[in-house]
Amino acid sequence: MLKVRVIPTLLWKGMGLVKGIGFDSWRPVGPVLPALKVYNARDVDELILVNVVSSQLEDEPDQDAVADLANECSVPLTVGGGITGVAQIADLLRAGADKVAINSAAVANPVLVEQAAARFGAQCIIASIDARRDDAGCYAVFTHAGTRATGLDAVAWARELAARGAGEILLTSIERDGTMQGYDLALVESVVRAVDIPVIASGGAGSYDDLVRVVSEAGASAVAAASMFHFTEQTPAGAKAAMHAAGIPIRMNFVAA
Repeated sequence: MLKVRVIPTLLWKGMGLVKGIGFDSWRPVGPVLPALKVYNARDVDELILVNVVSSQLEDEPDQDAVADLANECSVPLTVGGGITGVAQIADLLRAGADKVAINSAAVANPVLVEQAAARFGAQCIIASIDARRDDAGCYAVFTHAGTRATGLDAVAWARELAARGAGEILLTSIERDGTMQGYDLALVESVVRAVDIPVIASGGAGSYDDLVRVVSEAGASAVAAASMFHFTEQTPAGAKAAMHAAGIPIRMNFVAA
């Protein structure tokens, strides 16, 4: 088993960080740069930075802002939000992003995933899926920060994205987002079983035990979290210690108790 990564998620709106519940009621967290600097020093493996309103407002990714932030970032940085074409991906990678996350644009133009993977390598391309459980118990894909139904099934869509060349799947449960009630283990497991690329679990992390469970029970390759790191005393180093104690392989850049 590859080493499991701990990845704080920074949700960016305007000039600051926010965190909502169910992709709504965005609560201010603080400026982006100080948070990024804090996480740089907190044993994280990577960071994910997503502009949560770009797709809704049809804004271009802010290449200059990404360059400023990437200059201060000492761990691999994934950038998402507002990406619609290969030229934007090139600009973001040139600005200092290590990977890009593509969500709404992949649904609108699935060939973009193929083009991006062929040009930049699969390792740079993260396909982001936001899913909500429907009345039949299936998981439906939504885009534009969870505001637009697509008619796609999350598991089938994940399988297609992997076939088109995505290097990883960032899988977020819309209902669990911001609740700190635990990941949707059934959603994560269903996607993990469907694809042969890493799946980053997102949406619902509230405790170290949640991180352990989504890896050991659902098979996630990485854990993304926001609220539990923003609003509690829990830390990425503590998360790694808990996973290490549970026998999960992680990068040992923390001091084990």
